[in-house]
Amino acid sequence: MDHPSLQSTLRELQVFWRSPRFWGTFLAVVLIFAVTGPYGTMESMPAGKRFAYWLILHAAAWSIAILFSVFADALLRKVLDGMFWRMMIGSLVAALPIGFAIGLVDYIFSGDPVLLESSLYRAFFALPLCALFCFLTYLTMHRQIEQAKAEISSSTSILDRLKPQNRGALLRLSVQDHYTEVVTSRGRELVLLRFSDALREISGTPGLQVHRSHWVADAHVEALKRDNGKILILTRDGTQIPVSRSFAEEARRRFG
Repeated sequence: MDHPSLQSTLRELQVFWRSPRFWGTFLAVVLIFAVTGPYGTMESMPAGKRFAYWLILHAAAWSIAILFSVFADALLRKVLDGMFWRMMIGSLVAALPIGFAIGLVDYIFSGDPVLLESSLYRAFFALPLCALFCFLTYLTMHRQIEQAKAEISSSTSILDRLKPQNRGALLRLSVQDHYTEVVTSRGRELVLLRFSDALREISGTPGLQVHRSHWVADAHVEALKRDNGKILILTRDGTQIPVSRSFAEEARRRFG
């Protein structure tokens, strides 16, 4: 996991731990289970012990589900679009360790041994609950998570994603299929990153997006030129970059 992704993962975890909405939902669920006493806990446990049981069980299950969801969101970002589906995969995978965690909690409170067969059964039973947890979490928290990612992107330089030998003055960015080509004064490199995200990571380098697929640093612009009615930017290394109509007026004011 690269440095920006690790930062984003840690920030996402902080979003959960610092969210009053999250903790309110968690406590409400614990109280519902403690009061109703499902799965025989009403008959087998007094009120205080029942509350402690469901508090510890949900704390373990929710923590595991959140960790798996957040890490899946970070690890699968380059291969799967859609935060919801990345988090759902993580939640479903979390069912297995949650099954063993439930077995451990049962052992603490009732002395039942933690067996592989019973733990796998609990994991299978936890699958739909994990899916429901992911769905509800996404509905209530996804805007806060996306905001946290945006804050990380705004404070992270795209140069951090490059190999050390390619880190120099940022000159231009261009779209190359699913990649963004980053050109610096020391080289060029393809980064698996959306162009819109790359633009948020230019770290204050003065420049202008001149096309839906191109951004160029002010210091790298040599001149503007016309070719068959189209405006082009001529860079200091001789590259010609097209300027689309929507950016033409700003390009003329800035470089003309």
